[in-house]
Amino acid sequence: MVVGERAMVGAKAVVLPGVEIGPDAQVAAGSLVTEDVPAGVTVAGVPATPADEESDRDE
Repeated sequence: MVVGERAMVGAKAVVLPGVEIGPDAQVAAGSLVTEDVPAGVTVAGVPATPADEESDRDE
């Protein structure tokens, strides 16, 4: 596992061997990261997928 500068990995998140977390990326607590996370992207879930901030907002 490679974690970039200023990246955050939440509590009890599992990052599989060989996966890279890019700079400024965020991994939500309890997530299972099976693929590389690009720089500045937030991922969440099992398996972890990019979080879409637009869908979280009330319209």
